[in-house]
Amino acid sequence: MPKKKKPNQKLQAWIDARKRHHLSHAQVQMARELGMNPNKLGKLDNHEQEPWKMPLPQFIEHLYFKRFGKKQPDVVLSLEEKVRLDEQKKARKREEKLQNEAVAKPELEVNQP
Repeated sequence: MPKKKKPNQKLQAWIDARKRHHLSHAQVQMARELGMNPNKLGKLDNHEQEPWKMPLPQFIEHLYFKRFGKKQPDVVLSLEEKVRLDEQKKARKREEKLQNEAVAKPELEVNQP
């Protein structure tokens, strides 16, 4: 069984923020698309102290609707799925590059006198 690949530091910050602020995968993806900083979500979160302030999950959904005009993204991926898909894409590109190099090498040998 292959070793589990750890997400990079940026995605790890989002995983920690998801756990800390009890956000769903969709809400994390919305916040990322809005360009929010995972380390600053605590400032936006309502700690039951300000009655006028929305709870963080509803605030993210409100901003997302205001900016994009839809309730949630069309395709919702968890951060773990995103890491897995990125790794597959990277491996596929690596394979294509190796194949292209293998095809190009015989052509170079034939053309050289």
